[in-house]
Amino acid sequence: VEILKPLRAKLSDMDKVSIFQTQLSLYRGLQQVLIAQGKTDEALEIAEAGRARAFVDLLAERLTSPSKTDIQPTITLAEIKHIAQEQNATLVEYSIIYDEFRFQSKQRQELELYIWVIKPTGDITFRHQNLPPQPDFLPESRYTFLQNLITKMRKFMGVEGRGNEMASSRDIPIKRLKQLHQLLIEPIADLLPNDPNERIIFMPQKELFLIPFAAILDKNGKYLIEKHTILTAPAIQVLQLTYQQQQRVSESANNILVVGNPNPMPEPLSALPHSEQEALNIAQMHNTQPLIGDCATKAAILPQLETARLIHLATHGIAKEDSPLESAIAFAPSVGDNGWLTAEEIFHLKLSAELVVLSACSTGRGKITGDGVVGLSRSLISAGVPSVIVSLWSVDDDSTAFLMTEFYRNLYQLKLDKAQALRSAMLTTMQKYASPKNWAAFILIGEAD
Repeated sequence: VEILKPLRAKLSDMDKVSIFQTQLSLYRGLQQVLIAQGKTDEALEIAEAGRARAFVDLLAERLTSPSKTDIQPTITLAEIKHIAQEQNATLVEYSIIYDEFRFQSKQRQELELYIWVIKPTGDITFRHQNLPPQPDFLPESRYTFLQNLITKMRKFMGVEGRGNEMASSRDIPIKRLKQLHQLLIEPIADLLPNDPNERIIFMPQKELFLIPFAAILDKNGKYLIEKHTILTAPAIQVLQLTYQQQQRVSESANNILVVGNPNPMPEPLSALPHSEQEALNIAQMHNTQPLIGDCATKAAILPQLETARLIHLATHGIAKEDSPLESAIAFAPSVGDNGWLTAEEIFHLKLSAELVVLSACSTGRGKITGDGVVGLSRSLISAGVPSVIVSLWSVDDDSTAFLMTEFYRNLYQLKLDKAQALRSAMLTTMQKYASPKNWAAFILIGEAD
């Protein structure tokens, strides 16, 4: 691991992501050795060193002036404790351990799930959960146990469609959501805060990024969001960097950019009539004019992105898992462009916003790597945004408009923080739209304040 560190300094961001993929087994193996020796805190340091490495390098580079190198390439136990205190949150980090022999032979097999819980007091607790083997004779044996469970959960929920297929009205996958609770939450339930307003920040890994943590069901039928305020992040060290971004948000940036239902949409997308009303509602709260319809062109929006304090984009988005930097947000085309704003274009912007909300289809998806999810959310944080709200699947236009209006009312009228505002909006929305497919897709990545 130490030998390979200097090689990364000379690589581009995406090259770092690629080479890092080849190093993951080293980090997993070292975690196993340390856990076997009872060195669970040291194993946490390795788990952190083995995730979002390219992302951390990139954020550190952008936050540090050329003459300064005050952000260390890897994080220490003392820094992890400090971040939990700084965030005033309980941090939960997951690490999936594989049978490396079968992993290398492409017959992937999970062994265990390592879980660390770091409280704001600095107390660190380690728990682990054995993962059942996937029988070789099953048709789905090419997938791991967790992949199968999460894919089935999303299919039964009606959100694992192709392209821009909308969430359908299938039955709520209660069994799958309860299984996820047994695996991910029950081993650490006694360590989580009792006050529902206290924050929990989950650091998922691999396919765990696809889980709507808000909708995980306990044995009594309560959703996790009913008991806790939830955020996510790719790694603990990313939180250290988004916190610094939050401190640097320019007070001079006071423009509010609200976009809804661009028209015409790029082919072959359909109009989103409720997103237009959503944009009008949100703009009215901020005493500003939204860009809607044929005014919502990429050419009109781009100049405003870098000066806006708040950016709300109620439009379509696409996630390209094979080409993550081609993931894009849809605006109305104009002369010289096709209307698509890609993750790669966002990556090169310098944004001043304290919050970007992508109220769009599958904007939280992307290519899942050892470096986290490479896509729109990563590009926005890379561009300087400390807090991003994205969706894990395509949500009904009507329920999205309702949820987002509630979110901003909570945020600006009730003065809740971003995580509490989203939680409260979900709780209100589920009273009108009971199925989690209509309210659980949205996740807050980064800073709550």
